[in-house]
Amino acid sequence: MILDLDIGNTLSKWRLKDVVSSEIRSRGAVWTREEWRPGADIPDLDVVTAVRISSVARRAVLDDTVALLRRQVGAVHVARSSREMLGVVNGYEEPGRLGVDRWMGVLAGYQLTGGCCSVDCGSAVTIDFVLPGGRHLGGYIMPGLRLMKESLQLGTRNVAIDPDSEADELLAPGKNTVEAVNHGIFMATVSAVNRLYFEVCDREGVSLPLLLTGGDARVVSRGIRVPHALWPDMVYAGLEACFPLTAAERAGRMSGSPHVPDAVELEKIRIGLAFSMLL
Repeated sequence: MILDLDIGNTLSKWRLKDVVSSEIRSRGAVWTREEWRPGADIPDLDVVTAVRISSVARRAVLDDTVALLRRQVGAVHVARSSREMLGVVNGYEEPGRLGVDRWMGVLAGYQLTGGCCSVDCGSAVTIDFVLPGGRHLGGYIMPGLRLMKESLQLGTRNVAIDPDSEADELLAPGKNTVEAVNHGIFMATVSAVNRLYFEVCDREGVSLPLLLTGGDARVVSRGIRVPHALWPDMVYAGLEACFPLTAAERAGRMSGSPHVPDAVELEKIRIGLAFSMLL
């Protein structure tokens, strides 16, 4: 089995993947640990032959995790943000400072589409652009939905937005404090994603496929005004592309790859952007 770890600052996700069939056998999520407990936080390592890690946690957490795993597993692969990888040139002035989860998403998105806008809706919402030809432009970071709620200190942090809510409902004025907060942060987030997508596509003269991932992707998806795809395993797919360990991965197949709808025509993007600037 392959153990894939996506370690965040707050929440960490894991999954077990069969080496032969390339099927996902199990998955889970826990709060990020200072010290991992195999069999409790992550699966027992006696069935694991290789580990792949994407981590944005503190360096000490990553170092301790790698040390634990290397004592029990032969192959431990740790993803790093680099200047160039898999045909993509990192847009950061200091490539190593780009969050590796964003880098994995950019690489996976590029392998799937040949150029895209990737949006990760987690503790922070990150938006990255990579053009056809592999030039990563850099991106944007803003507070995620939960972080925005916490900053208001109105006791609404544990009341999540129903991901099946209709966009029209979420854009209506709230009739109580919880609704007002949830609808406000929804409006702020989707407005920013829509506007930045339009602005960058217009400036670069290209209409890019749009991919969403992260815990709040289904919620944000409700308000996105252009065709897009949800890809929950996008960071894992980046790990697969960087460290292919199964026959399917070596053939270029990435787990959970979605059907990506055709991007909206550039002229329509420009008309929409021009209209929004009049308001």
